[in-house]
Amino acid sequence: MTRYESLLQELPIKPKTWLITGVAGFIGSNLLESLLRLDQYVIGLDNFATGHQRNLDEVKTSVCAEQWARFKFKEGDIRNLEDCHNACVGVDYLLHQAALGSVPRSINDPILTNSTNIDGFLNILVAARDAQVKSFTYAASSSTYGDHPDLPKVEDRIGKPLSPYAVTKYVNELYADVFDRTYGFATIGLRYFNVFGKRQDPDGAYAAVIPKWAAAIIKNERITINGDGNTSRDFCFIENVIQANILAATAGRDARNQVYNIAVGDRTSLNELYETLRDTLSFMGVDFGQSPHYGGFRNGDVMHSQADISKARELLGYTPTHNINDGLKVATEWYVSRLGV
Repeated sequence: MTRYESLLQELPIKPKTWLITGVAGFIGSNLLESLLRLDQYVIGLDNFATGHQRNLDEVKTSVCAEQWARFKFKEGDIRNLEDCHNACVGVDYLLHQAALGSVPRSINDPILTNSTNIDGFLNILVAARDAQVKSFTYAASSSTYGDHPDLPKVEDRIGKPLSPYAVTKYVNELYADVFDRTYGFATIGLRYFNVFGKRQDPDGAYAAVIPKWAAAIIKNERITINGDGNTSRDFCFIENVIQANILAATAGRDARNQVYNIAVGDRTSLNELYETLRDTLSFMGVDFGQSPHYGGFRNGDVMHSQADISKARELLGYTPTHNINDGLKVATEWYVSRLGV
């Protein structure tokens, strides 16, 4: 039995109180659903800047009434220190997911990205320290690797940031390390690699590639591939991210004050992703008769990304359960059910 499998049995017996920032977002709402299914008590903080009430409504329908009653929502902003202090009262484990994602968004508005991702991070970090929460796990990013050429990416070898967003996520790691050295408040950062899954928003200018393309195929709209399509990523299904957060939150002191790559350890090009996504949806009755359009390379993007996940395996017991094909089968079912065929 893996450490994660043991936790799935142990947590319902001795439930804890968890705080999820960004609870109405894609990753936050999936964490909420999983924790409620484990009969945990959950406090959620969100200002709906990028999250949606519909995500919380969907979680409500996926758990029983008794489990939903264990959830307490607080509308607030991590840029407001008082909101952070109020949310941290009585919390055992904190999962910090609130942020403004997207490299292009940060290029278009670096000030807003900085205020949310750095000022907001520092606020919730201070509030968690003051409340003496048992653990603090935060969403870091593979963007921290910047222009470092090596593959696969190893946690202690990073390059220069390529976007304002990457700068903010690296600063989070620096603050986290300083808080351990200065205050003895140890955290864990999870460097996510291209997470995808249900409730990832396909709409808007900053939509991620998988939901955006899935929606386009279902609606029979043109798909644009940035560059020549050989750009590659280590796509990570949401269930792997949920596992990593629960493992990190309950990890011992020796595993803390660390950052970990959270991915699968594989690499898929955009051309391969398009073909796999098209074929997966075809099996579900979605016919797509258009060829993709190739555009320019996106400013601030790296060409290739692939994670070495051996550190997370060794220190956290992380064992990803879904590769990209497994994840796409689940995710596309959700998009088809929401968008129709």
